[in-house]
Amino acid sequence: MDDQDNLSVGSDDEDAPSSKVRAYNALLQSFQQESDEPRRKRRKIEEAPQEEESDEDGDGVSDAGSDVSGSEDGAQNDDQTQEDGDSDAEVEQEEADDDEDEDPTDPFDQHFANPEANELTKRLKSITDNQWRSEKLKVLKDGSLAISLPESAPTSSRRPLKSVTQLNLKQRIAEPATKHIGTFSELGQAIAPSLYAYQDVLCGARTVENASELRHMAALHALNHVYKGRDRVLKNNTRLAAAEGDADLELRDQGFTRPKVLVLLETRSAAAKYVEALIALCEPEQQENKKRFEDGFVLDELKFGAEDDTHPADFLELFEGNDDNDFRLGVKFTRKTMKFFSQFYASDIILASPLGLRRIIEHTDPKKADSDYLSSIEICIVDQADAMLMQNWDHVDFVFQHLNLQPKDAHGCDFSRVRNYYLDGQAKHLRQTIIFSAYVAPELNRLYNAHMLNIAGKAKLTPFYPGVIGDIDLAGMKQTFSRYDSASPPVDPDARFKYFNTAVLPSLLKVPRPSEGGPGILLFIPSYLDFVRVRNYFANSNETQHISFGAISEYTPVPDQRRARSHFLSGRHSVLLYTGRAHHFHRLRLKGVRRVIFYALPENPIFYTEVVRGFLGTMVAEGKLDPTEAAVRTIFSKWDGLRLERVVGTKRVGAMLRDKGGDTFDFV
Repeated sequence: MDDQDNLSVGSDDEDAPSSKVRAYNALLQSFQQESDEPRRKRRKIEEAPQEEESDEDGDGVSDAGSDVSGSEDGAQNDDQTQEDGDSDAEVEQEEADDDEDEDPTDPFDQHFANPEANELTKRLKSITDNQWRSEKLKVLKDGSLAISLPESAPTSSRRPLKSVTQLNLKQRIAEPATKHIGTFSELGQAIAPSLYAYQDVLCGARTVENASELRHMAALHALNHVYKGRDRVLKNNTRLAAAEGDADLELRDQGFTRPKVLVLLETRSAAAKYVEALIALCEPEQQENKKRFEDGFVLDELKFGAEDDTHPADFLELFEGNDDNDFRLGVKFTRKTMKFFSQFYASDIILASPLGLRRIIEHTDPKKADSDYLSSIEICIVDQADAMLMQNWDHVDFVFQHLNLQPKDAHGCDFSRVRNYYLDGQAKHLRQTIIFSAYVAPELNRLYNAHMLNIAGKAKLTPFYPGVIGDIDLAGMKQTFSRYDSASPPVDPDARFKYFNTAVLPSLLKVPRPSEGGPGILLFIPSYLDFVRVRNYFANSNETQHISFGAISEYTPVPDQRRARSHFLSGRHSVLLYTGRAHHFHRLRLKGVRRVIFYALPENPIFYTEVVRGFLGTMVAEGKLDPTEAAVRTIFSKWDGLRLERVVGTKRVGAMLRDKGGDTFDFV
């Protein structure tokens, strides 16, 4: 027997004992009952080679039922290890016996394998009643960690972790972990106690410099979790075989389906980096389909060159490699092998972009639409969440709404081995969610409150910001921040537009006509919806008819971008409308900027620096603009507190949001 079948929940015995009889029977009744013969036929079809039934783009859903394929040729490689499957299982079982004694102090046992029933019930009730208690810890010189626990949970006792040698790791990955991670940095020590204790983690301090450490820490945790769960199943297989006929032996060690870890990433190059981390930590003897993986995820040549100094580091990290954001990849582990493009239902880890996953969850072909493989995800890792915010965050929300749902089909599940909290529909409260982002945005806070509801608690790390405004050294240039009133987030766009029209636009109405030479006003608009609204107003309002303007958004073709930039530089266009996403994807270097108006602050504070110091600063440095003639004006409301904090600094933001003495703040 292939160890795929050993690990999948694969018995058809519907009369197996269960301590949750009603939940067990109710779940069974929700599936279409099949006779043994049709079921055997269906399985044979799913496991047979499907070269002619593969998904058109290589890693979607095959045509064989609802079987999700992670390879370009469907399931054709799934039986490659079948011949030596039995011997592999035996060897792995010997390893499990030597290295899989249950440890009540191991977070894996405490949280997933054997959570104490009464404690679990109390914590679930606290979460249902939205009863949390919080404490803030000073864990960084320039940051803090907020810990939230279910009200019924005991007081948290964080065990300091300085290196991987203090972790309860499988023997096979302990040495590679020491070699590739070793001692944690200050940031690593801050989040390690929560991460390795299965608490949810939202880390808003990811940078290009610490990205590799965070990636390796998460990959190590995921790999350790997969190995521990897998070896536990192998050990229990032997126990059940030895006690055949013993109706009293109940071993609940599984979910509904095999995939246990989901890694959401924005680009294929980011997935390649995670795969590199997994390979370094597990050191597999064999890697199946590695060439196909490299062909699909790794570029042979860098797009911008190794010595590129014209693009910032965060841009190069995201876009230097294969920046395609429509992908998904199943990875399966055996004792000796790491297999790429395994079918999702035979995979241990799924790496995917939010867009790529959504495309197959709501596939237009009902035979290919599926999300049951997400029903038993126990660790969800989201890296570079800030990059996802610049795409369509709705894709991320959509994926989270489909995590840990009750499956629509049995998929060969042996319900007698499914953990009770899965049967009770509570798996989402034991799933650990780990999010790494360059900053914390309102969308992340909403996800933190709505989907990070872990019985072990959750931790949010936020740094203190000195403010990028201090990095802009243009003596004599005034930076003005104007606050407007806004009753609530839903009405904020209307309040912002009204304030812009009444308080900002009148100064633009006084600009010289094109024949007199444009003043070089750059209007930076982060939101595309706001951009469309302002652009339409400029184009259609009688008040703005004499203002010649250009517009560059993320959807503007390159020739039109060049034309708008040229007209702006020459003065033919007095005003240039420029979106935040256009800057994110292109990092244009705009010339001719003499004044900047931020319709709203960008989420990424680096953009503020690049626009002010880069565009205005270049004009000053070239002697084309006197610093006293350069000016920056930003409009904001109390709902922009997070963005404002990153620009003006943690110490200043409170007063600027609450000051009753005025709504204008000048920095020179």
